[in-house]
Amino acid sequence: MSTSGPPPGSKPGAPAEAGAASGLGPPSRPGARSGSGGASAELDWDRAVALIREAGEICLACHVVPDGDALGSMLALAQALRACGKRCLASFGEPFGVPAILRFLPGQEMLVEPARMPRAPELMISLDAAGRARLGSLAGAADRARALIVIDHHASNTGFGGVRLVDPDAAATAVLVEELIRRLGVPLDRDIAQGLYAGLASDTGSFKYPSTTPEVHDLAGRLLTAGVRPETVSRELWDRAPFDYLQVLAGALARARLERDAAGGRGLVWTAIAREDRRGLPYEQLEGIIDQLRRTDEAEVAVVCKETDDGRWYFSARSKGHIDLSRVCAALDGGGHREMAGFVWGGPVDEALDRLRALLPSDH
Repeated sequence: MSTSGPPPGSKPGAPAEAGAASGLGPPSRPGARSGSGGASAELDWDRAVALIREAGEICLACHVVPDGDALGSMLALAQALRACGKRCLASFGEPFGVPAILRFLPGQEMLVEPARMPRAPELMISLDAAGRARLGSLAGAADRARALIVIDHHASNTGFGGVRLVDPDAAATAVLVEELIRRLGVPLDRDIAQGLYAGLASDTGSFKYPSTTPEVHDLAGRLLTAGVRPETVSRELWDRAPFDYLQVLAGALARARLERDAAGGRGLVWTAIAREDRRGLPYEQLEGIIDQLRRTDEAEVAVVCKETDDGRWYFSARSKGHIDLSRVCAALDGGGHREMAGFVWGGPVDEALDRLRALLPSDH
């Protein structure tokens, strides 16, 4: 999922395209995501493969404050491109630092600080970013790139990029990256599969969200066959935390508030974590708190308001399926998926909560 960091921008970039469609690459495998289930799917596989074949150097960028799908998909693709003999750089906008829970992912030797990325790349590939602003300080490089391929699965995608591999029906950006790797003729090894599995597991909530289809399990099976150990990925993503996290979690749950009448009587539960509440715990360590709050039986919507190091507030929102949070958060300059979304707020947290309540459906 990609609901961390700054909100998507409203101005899509449309850099000039290089190369022409050449028909390279085999057709979709039976059961692979084709995009036929979503009217807004755009899957220009032939042009994407042709651009990659023709490029000498390829720059990859995922959204700021990357999650498992963003970083896992990017590192998997970076390793596949290296296997194709391509010069490849991978990065994400500031703050530049791999979250602790993702430091187990292979391929991080290919990461460079955003300042080391070319100002105007020959070919740039954006991963898991719903809008150009989600690329942070690398948005300008995306605008200036001779060609820009966008790989994403967010329904809130703004339509930026010259060549688009965008399917809102895909469970994760990793699903689309796996298909691209297959079309490039690169076999899955354990390291490539590890990144893809981390992305798939992250955005399906460890295979418990409605996006978990038979095709998702088919893909997971192929990744396990390539050597992924699911217990390793699960432990790193969900089953470990420093002791300070337990204290921060306890405080966040103690401050939680249940508003039974909100969302047309479906209920809202929320909590806030200010910088001083973190007790020095890095912001990235707060990601799992929303999963505890969303268990509340009496609330359709759960929200965690987290103050970032620069004083802004990031709102992580979850629903149980009756309310489309991607629309709610898009109205607040954010985005995401129906059941998982978020936005950033620069003002008082109470003001943002008031606006959020007003946007939730008033009918049951």
